[in-house]
Amino acid sequence: QVQLVESGGGLVQPGGSLRLSCVGSGFTFSEYHMKWYRQAPGKERDLVAAITPSGGYRNYGDSVKGRFTISRDNARNTMYLQMNSLKPEDTAVYYCRADHWRLGFSWGQGTQVTASS
Repeated sequence: QVQLVESGGGLVQPGGSLRLSCVGSGFTFSEYHMKWYRQAPGKERDLVAAITPSGGYRNYGDSVKGRFTISRDNARNTMYLQMNSLKPEDTAVYYCRADHWRLGFSWGQGTQVTASS
């Protein structure tokens, strides 16, 4: 079955950077659209960024454009989220999701990101 494991979260000062990773197993990674979501306490889970199976197209939520970069390495079954210029409002649990047009979608367990001084 689809398994997704996120890593790379942690505590960082505002203005700092982190890189999240999401490793997939149990499925053909290169056939799936991959996405990053985040959920802050008391708020809904929101889409942060998405990337097509080949990596040729990416899109971002308005609040992270110009600061975050999504990428993937299909040979390593891994997706990344490079987060720069982090703000306190970026604090959330970050989840990766694998989407297939026919097979549905699956979530990872999440990784906590905290931007605070």
